[in-house]
Amino acid sequence: MTDFSPIVLYEDNHLLVVLKEQNLACCPDDSGDDNLLDLLKEDLRVRYQKPGNVYLGLVHRLDRPTGGVMVFAKTSKAAARLSLQMKAGDFVKRYLAVLVGAPETKAARLSNYLKKNPVNNTVYLSTPGTDGAKLAVLDYRVLEEKSGLALTDILLHTGRSHQIRVQMEGISHPVYGDLRYGGERAKKGKLALWAYSLSFSHPVTHERMRFMAEPPKDETPWKFFDVSSAVKCE
Repeated sequence: MTDFSPIVLYEDNHLLVVLKEQNLACCPDDSGDDNLLDLLKEDLRVRYQKPGNVYLGLVHRLDRPTGGVMVFAKTSKAAARLSLQMKAGDFVKRYLAVLVGAPETKAARLSNYLKKNPVNNTVYLSTPGTDGAKLAVLDYRVLEEKSGLALTDILLHTGRSHQIRVQMEGISHPVYGDLRYGGERAKKGKLALWAYSLSFSHPVTHERMRFMAEPPKDETPWKFFDVSSAVKCE
């Protein structure tokens, strides 16, 4: 990627909070494509005229087609403390998703066991006790319905790979644009899944921090909904 200019939401000596664009990998993978972690390291190296390698810790991940708020650690101490927060459940991630069709139950908790096939990078619903299966829990709440679509707020309690996409397809309401899991039920287009809110305690000052960013509201299907109000009212 040329002329990379990150959208920085917050930065200090310990943290870097940025907006990840959709269809950009968050870290290196087998594709060898540009990724946000390496691009940010290079940006820091240039901006601060740092010699040699730049440390930047990957604290959490977003799937390649998912955009939204991400935090990176600028020191190993910050990375370790943020990781502990994640394990303790003090790291709160909320998403907006546009679902195909509106769930009959407008607000609910979904609890499933998921198993990943590393060969094709696909996640499946599984059963307790299955080797490699992990518990995945989320809460969802339908905010608005229009034209056979539903704007939905999702609170993650676990951070499993492809979790939201698999669990929403599991109740027959795939995320808009999710042809991998939604198949014929999904609509063609960019995946309508956005990490709009991230909150945690600062690893050094312990101040509670929260960062929010709207999805691209001029794009389909976001433009069908009042996403600004959805973010503000959360």
